[in-house]
Amino acid sequence: MTETSPQDASAPPVATVAPELDSVAFEDPGYRAAVVDLLGAITYGEISAFERLADDAKLALQLEDKLALAKMATVQFGHVEPLLDRISSLGVDPMVAMEPFRKPFDVFHTATAPSDWLEGLIKAYVGDGLAADFYVEIAQFLDIGTRQLIVDSLADAGHADFVVDRVRRAIEQDHRVGGRLALWGRRLMGEALSQAQRVAAERDSLAALLAGGVDRPGMDLAALSRMFSRLTENHAKRMAELGLAS
Repeated sequence: MTETSPQDASAPPVATVAPELDSVAFEDPGYRAAVVDLLGAITYGEISAFERLADDAKLALQLEDKLALAKMATVQFGHVEPLLDRISSLGVDPMVAMEPFRKPFDVFHTATAPSDWLEGLIKAYVGDGLAADFYVEIAQFLDIGTRQLIVDSLADAGHADFVVDRVRRAIEQDHRVGGRLALWGRRLMGEALSQAQRVAAERDSLAALLAGGVDRPGMDLAALSRMFSRLTENHAKRMAELGLAS
């Protein structure tokens, strides 16, 4: 689940890639492996987001909120099928593509399990928003078709306004809530960044993609630093929208 549309995030401009270069890219087994890995991670992330939204709905006290979260979960799950189809079109079993990411995602979600409804909303908005920003950053190095699929899959599922409204209401009712949720948001930021770095470092194909290949520019250390600065800035914006200090 993502809360701020990647198109609105402070990401570098999308480079124009000629159609013929897209075809050449998939002739490189390293590039194909990187695309499969990235799509596998995103697909399992979308499934996890669907499951968490369904769980969060159980924590909601108001029927209106339960219904809103159920609708969001449905939208989230709707992103999965196109991703599965894309992986299959590349000649890979989607279950195989997702398998390497099950444990890292599950460990992350276990370590950041919310203790109440509000923490669940913060995690959905801040944590998944950061993940979306990270994947969209990497997508800048992909062919046009795959890049657009990723951007569409990570677009706002229609709940940003809902989350902001509920969190701000809670803070207005009890200002002490703001301090607790701000600390929670900082923790999520640290955990999510660590996970993103581990995913990029542990998967050779993704590391190679960031370094460059198939006539595509990669990231040097300065560029990587700027990317993580953008991720941090977007996090601060989301926290501010919620009425929380980052």
